[in-house]
Amino acid sequence: MHLSRIVIRNFRNFRMLDVVIREGVTCVIGENNAGKTNLLHALRLAIDTNLSSSYRILLPHDIHAGEDFVIPNQVIISVEFVHYKDSINDTALFGSCEVVEDCARIHYRFRPRREVREQIENEERQPVGLSLSEDYHFELTGGGAADPATVNWDEDLGTALRFGDLQAFHVEYLPALRDVKNSLRNAFDSPLGRVLSVSDFDDEEKERLVSILRDANSAIEAQPTIERVGGSLRSAFSSASGEAHDMHLKLGMSEPSFTSLTRSLKILLSNGEINDFEPGRNGLGLNNILYITMILEYFERRVAAARASGQLLLIEEPEAHLHPQLQRVLYQTLTAKPFQAILTTHSTHISSSAPLESYVTLTTDGRSATSGCTLQEAADLNPEEAADLNPEEAADLNRFLEATRSVLLYARKVILVEGPSELFLIPALVKSVMGIDLDRHGISVIPIFGKHFRIYAKLFGPNVLRKKCAIITDGDLSIEECEPGIREDDALEVTGENFNQSDYLKVFECPVTFERAITVEGTLSMFLEALRECEYPRAVEAFENAINELFWKTDELENQAILAPLREITLNSAKRCGKSRFAQIASKHVSLATDMPNYIRAAIEWIMEPE
Repeated sequence: MHLSRIVIRNFRNFRMLDVVIREGVTCVIGENNAGKTNLLHALRLAIDTNLSSSYRILLPHDIHAGEDFVIPNQVIISVEFVHYKDSINDTALFGSCEVVEDCARIHYRFRPRREVREQIENEERQPVGLSLSEDYHFELTGGGAADPATVNWDEDLGTALRFGDLQAFHVEYLPALRDVKNSLRNAFDSPLGRVLSVSDFDDEEKERLVSILRDANSAIEAQPTIERVGGSLRSAFSSASGEAHDMHLKLGMSEPSFTSLTRSLKILLSNGEINDFEPGRNGLGLNNILYITMILEYFERRVAAARASGQLLLIEEPEAHLHPQLQRVLYQTLTAKPFQAILTTHSTHISSSAPLESYVTLTTDGRSATSGCTLQEAADLNPEEAADLNPEEAADLNRFLEATRSVLLYARKVILVEGPSELFLIPALVKSVMGIDLDRHGISVIPIFGKHFRIYAKLFGPNVLRKKCAIITDGDLSIEECEPGIREDDALEVTGENFNQSDYLKVFECPVTFERAITVEGTLSMFLEALRECEYPRAVEAFENAINELFWKTDELENQAILAPLREITLNSAKRCGKSRFAQIASKHVSLATDMPNYIRAAIEWIMEPE
């Protein structure tokens, strides 16, 4: 059994989310405030019986900002489960919610009450002026022929469910700011107690354990000092309370029962230096791992004890307090388990370990709405509905999205460039010349270390990542190959044959190499200082002379003629120094730049346009 689809309508920042979920571990990723926590809370509204019903009575801040509930409207959170027929317990749980063979749906719905709907239908009441607190209520339903993504507010969606119907389905939710130290210490909240509760103790073993505790209690009570202290406290209490409230008092351990024994047990650790210490001595990171490990053990024992009728682990930021290696180890541990987990994460170490098909990527439009998509292999998809990646391209992307570059999945907008030279210079130039700090606008500049942009371009579009992506690249033509009248820093027209450009994707290509194109009149002083630092005296002299000559020139053709040899000097100097190193040196002097290449400026202006 696994959760296979999530539909969220009009809840918080989700106007409409409809995503398919794979088996195993799903990573929900996206920038801050994209709705990762809201997605987990939505799931809990639909299926977590441990969540107080008070949360299911929605407040104004739970309603999507773009929706008006003064007129009849609805919030829907629908979850779909498949592949449960091989389990008797799962079949019993989902049988009444089945929509087709081996596929069931459970729905949380917040809409006008039945009497309000009937009054509107009978024209006894106008469909306006509804009150969220008085005229709306929540429903839990299962099954139904209607699609939750399209059902209207006044249409039925399955039949009513009671909380008791979902009691056997276990949802474990670990919030981001979890206090695992206190949870491990708390006898009623500790996962150790839950592990013990599903462990296979027979009656004879329980009695032996209680007998040990009873004998230990008697031996402790019989110690002279313990007995004297107990007697003193008994006398003091009797004196203070009076005969009417007198109670027998003695010192001892907890009551000799199996329940009290399991609540008294503690995790004890040893590390070679210290033996049998409690987890409170540990750092937050290791305690976090210990806590999650015990939850996983509880899940596995529920299955072994045949008590599981579906279970789901929801973890916010599993990377909390963990260094990169432990983050990857924890993720691999979760993937090896036979049950489903959904993680929200900001960790590139986790997301880079996860395959493309396990991502749910949330993208905000910068205002109030969030959209989401899954990236899956082309073999499982209609090309019109997703990225149309063939297996080789999917494998290439999985290799590319390593820890230092999977940031593209978290950014609000993306600029893809060829390599480190562009990475060093473009953000610095944009900030110095245009006054735009790309980081502050949630725009990431990411090198792909090559010119194979077509694969990555498939990730951006109306049916995949709905975030803007500008590709900044160069044509690598020689000056002789350039068309007459085209400046070396101009943006060429890129046809749709090469890229599926859209409102989300645009390509900005210059005709020549990056080092030539970026050498414009406004960057000469920057490159002059870089050449000085590199100790290339002849290049320095050529730049100094050209800068002086350009000071008196106003004719565009004459200026381009003066720039042509300087572009060649920049390119040759970069090759001599090493292109990445030369760009890094030049970026130190970017405050001297007063202009930037036309094709880069056009890319920045496009990606900064309001959506």
